[in-house]
Amino acid sequence: MISLQVFYEGNVQGVGFRWTIRQIAKGFDVIGWVRNLPDGRVELQVGGAESEVFAFLDSIMESELRSHIDKQTRSALAEPVKARGFDIHHE
Repeated sequence: MISLQVFYEGNVQGVGFRWTIRQIAKGFDVIGWVRNLPDGRVELQVGGAESEVFAFLDSIMESELRSHIDKQTRSALAEPVKARGFDIHHE
């Protein structure tokens, strides 16, 4: 089991980005959440079996969202993602 934090930069807000990520997540055995950040980036935290997490992230990059992403930054989280299922956070 792994937990990752991923930041997406580019034209990633106001284009259905979070909704599409949540839809993609339904096809994988992962938990986590996605949210917009005040600086224009989108933050994703995801946890699950390593193969599921990386397949999920690959699917995001292979989806129509790819055209909106200029940069993706991944890092491991020290603590497991706190989530049930996969949600959009609105804070």
